Amino acid sequence: MANHAPIVAFLYDFDKTLCTTDMEDYAFIPSLGMTPAEFWAKANHFGRTNRVDGILAYMYTMLRESAARKLPFTRADLVGMGRGIVLFPGVEDWFQRINAFGRSQGVTVEHYVISSGLREIIEGSAISGAFKEIYASEFYYDETGAPVWPKLTVNFTAKTQFVYRINKGVLDVSDDKTLNDSMPDDSKRVPFTNMVYIGDGLSDVPCMKMMRSYGGRAIAVYQESNRSGVEDLLAKGRVDFIFPADYSQGTALEAAVQDIIRKMAVCDRLFERNVSQLRSIGGDVLPNQVGLF
Repeated sequence: MANHAPIVAFLYDFDKTLCTTDMEDYAFIPSLGMTPAEFWAKANHFGRTNRVDGILAYMYTMLRESAARKLPFTRADLVGMGRGIVLFPGVEDWFQRINAFGRSQGVTVEHYVISSGLREIIEGSAISGAFKEIYASEFYYDETGAPVWPKLTVNFTAKTQFVYRINKGVLDVSDDKTLNDSMPDDSKRVPFTNMVYIGDGLSDVPCMKMMRSYGGRAIAVYQESNRSGVEDLLAKGRVDFIFPADYSQGTALEAAVQDIIRKMAVCDRLFERNVSQLRSIGGDVLPNQVGLF
């Protein structure tokens, strides 16, 4: 194994994790002349009545309500609506702070979004450039720029496939073959033990449980309105830690994340030392030694 800086990957939900509410609520739904409550009630009713996946139901409702009002709906329109997203305190410079701390510990930090919201809106936000990849629901647009079909939908259990993609470094969602190829643990690009998932609620539970069962870390952030739900995640062992959704310098969230990075860096150094000693005596790395530390 070549000596290079180990990678620590942070995986984020987006709505109510990095921004204050559902991303469609800031600009898209008001543009329809609807309240968020009206729009989501309509989308959820359509989904339940027709037994449609909740994400496909809201994407269809976006198209239908826009068409009914003869409103323009292009990729560029949605990206523009992302500029209205309100981020939690400290989010804008969080990524460079954490990257710099990672470098000080000898690791490379990468950030990913895994969201049921819309990629187009996320791309318009002030932080879209911070992510190595954005996995979110997305439309396919025809040559006129009109959305004609869902390109990707990310519901809460589908979120877990992207954790595997990041683990193996197979980031292209159209590439299933490489994703399913067998690969020895010590050649995976980002070990599960070097992953941190940050979310806010029930849609994140499959990823959070997966993180914890594979040796990664899970953190839930909360606003006062969902504090009890997040405390329940902690009580039920779905997450390691809970913090107010404040990413500012000097917060308890930042301190915990720095400790997690420190620990991952140390574990990685110990593992590398173990492997190099084994190889120096002509031994081989056994599959179970990957989880040694």
